Amino acid sequence: MKIDTERRAGTRIPSRVPARVRTPQGADQTAQTRDVSANGVFLYTTSRMEKGSDVELVLILPPELTAGEKCWVCCQATIVRVEEEGSAFGVAARIRRMDLLPEAAV
Repeated sequence: MKIDTERRAGTRIPSRVPARVRTPQGADQTAQTRDVSANGVFLYTTSRMEKGSDVELVLILPPELTAGEKCWVCCQATIVRVEEEGSAFGVAARIRRMDLLPEAAV
């Protein structure tokens, strides 16, 4: 019998795009996404983040999530998992709110 341990509510889309991460303390850092869904994102960063922390993310959503058009979004998210990978960190975040943005540079 196979036990289904998948907890994601949305389909993950592989997407390697730059992202900007801002903490409530105002720290600003760059990151690279691995995959994105309507409810979450997994990204890589060189700065440690703590599980349970709230962050603001600015990134480009892939066309598969936006009816064919890439678009910039600003997301309010909560860190749900952190994986240390050498000098980098893999971070999974649950998106609580997402707002569309005009074209922007990361």
